[in-house]
Amino acid sequence: MYQDQKLVCRDCGQEFVFSAGEQEFYAEKGFENKPTRCPDCRKAFKAAKNNSARGDRKLYSAICADCGEETKVPFKPNGTRPVYCSSCFENHR
Repeated sequence: MYQDQKLVCRDCGQEFVFSAGEQEFYAEKGFENKPTRCPDCRKAFKAAKNNSARGDRKLYSAICADCGEETKVPFKPNGTRPVYCSSCFENHR
């Protein structure tokens, strides 16, 4: 039913194969568009997107409930639960 297709990556301009198996996977997931990036550029795009999302995250200052050191956390502490630095948090897992 599906046949391999050759596509051109919009980022690097290299030709890549959109395999029959990938096409079947896309159809099962309900994806209507073909990929526009080759696998390498797709991976790089996702990594850059994830890194920028993490880099833009607001961090809040807090005092660790165990060691008393100041630490940064990705949520605003409201005082109802203890906050731990990364070292102490590992001890509570």
